[in-house]
Amino acid sequence: VQLQASGGGLVRAGDSLRLSCGASGGTFSSYTLAWFRQRPGKEREFVAAINYSGGSSIYADSVKGRATTSRDNAKNTVTLQMNSLKPEDTAVYYCAADHSTARKLDNWAKYTSKYERWGQGTLVTVSS
Repeated sequence: VQLQASGGGLVRAGDSLRLSCGASGGTFSSYTLAWFRQRPGKEREFVAAINYSGGSSIYADSVKGRATTSRDNAKNTVTLQMNSLKPEDTAVYYCAADHSTARKLDNWAKYTSKYERWGQGTLVTVSS
């Protein structure tokens, strides 16, 4: 499956932003999908993940309560809604896919090594 992320941009602290990731070339509903981000000078880090059916999701502590990920298997898209954005949310956001039909996600879903497909990233800049 090929992934294409979009929706990044320049926003102010406190604003909301909705990122989308479209997929093609695979059975979308057979993949766990995740969002990672890479802040300037930092390693890539986990943000959120959602299982193949959308019935299980998991979030990084840094975004819990401010982020919601959802998917539409009919449209081959996954979204990340981010609210109350902070300057420290400034990063390139990536979507990733793991060919897995796990019913419940756990900490194993937070590792970059779990995902074999990656999108190209979309830049989110949050000004203070």
